[in-house]
Amino acid sequence: MDFFTWMETMQRRTEENLGRWLPSVDTAPRRLHQAMRYVALGGGKRVRPLLCYAAGELADADPAHLDKAAAAVELIHVYSLVHDDLPCMDDDVLRRGKPTCHVEFDEATALLVGDALQPLAFQLLAELPPGADAVRRIEMLHLLAQASGSRGMAGGQAIDLAAVGQSLSLTELEFMHIHKTGALIRAAVLLGAYCGASAPAEALPRLDHFAKTAGLLFQVVDDILDSVADTATLGKTAGKDAAQNKPTYVSLLGLAQAREKAADLRATAHAALAPFGKTAQRLGELTDFIVDRSF
Repeated sequence: MDFFTWMETMQRRTEENLGRWLPSVDTAPRRLHQAMRYVALGGGKRVRPLLCYAAGELADADPAHLDKAAAAVELIHVYSLVHDDLPCMDDDVLRRGKPTCHVEFDEATALLVGDALQPLAFQLLAELPPGADAVRRIEMLHLLAQASGSRGMAGGQAIDLAAVGQSLSLTELEFMHIHKTGALIRAAVLLGAYCGASAPAEALPRLDHFAKTAGLLFQVVDDILDSVADTATLGKTAGKDAAQNKPTYVSLLGLAQAREKAADLRATAHAALAPFGKTAQRLGELTDFIVDRSF
C-alpha cells in the first residue's frame, strides 16, 4: 500500500489498541480514567508508534508484539505532554486542538493522569504475548525506562526548564533535545526492531544512528513550526517558545539555517537507512513525513 494509506492504517490501529487497553470510564476512579482517555485518544499524528511499526517491518516483527510496544511508547509520550502543559512547566492551555488536561479537568487530575499512564506503558510491555523472548523483553523494559527517566526525556525537560532565558551553544541545545525529544524517538525505533528476530545484531548500530538523527530532525522541525505555523495548524499554542524566551534552533541559527539543518539531518537519516534497502522503506518515508508535514 502507499505510504499515507499505511500511515492511516497504523494510526487507526494504535487508536483502537489504546482504546482497548486504557481503563474504561465505567471503572473506578471514573474521573481519572475519563481524563486518561481524554488525553490519549482522538488526537496526535502518532509519530512514535509509526516509527515503532516501521522498524518492526524491517525486523519482520510479530504484529501482536508491535502493538504492545507502539502503545507503550505512545503512552509515555502522552504522559509527558500532560505534565509538560502543567502550570509549573510550560503552562499551556491547548494540546492536539483541544483544552489541555489540567484545563479540561484540574491540575491534580492532570498530575495523576501522567502518573497513571506511565506505569500502564510498562505494564503493556511486560504483557507481551507468548513467544516473546524473555531476555529481549527485559531489554525493552530497560530501554523504555532509560528513555523516560533522568538520563532521557525527564532529564531533557529539566535542562529545558533551566535554559529559559539562557543562551545555549548548538552543542548544548542538541544535548538537551537528544534527551528531551530524541530519547523516546530512539526508543520507539529500537523497540520496534527488538520485537523482531530478523534484524542482525550488526544492523542495530545503524538503526540506532538513524533513530538519533530522526530525533534531532523532529525537534528542529518542531522549532521551525513553532515560529512559522499558526495555532490551528499546530493544535497547540503557536509562538510559545519565543514568548517564553526558550532557546531553539530558530533562535540560535535563524530560520534559514534551521531549515538547512533540517535538510542535513534528513539526508543523514536516509544515508543511515540505505544499507537496509527496501526493508527500511517505511522508515525513510516517515523521515520525509517528519519534515514535509510542515514546510
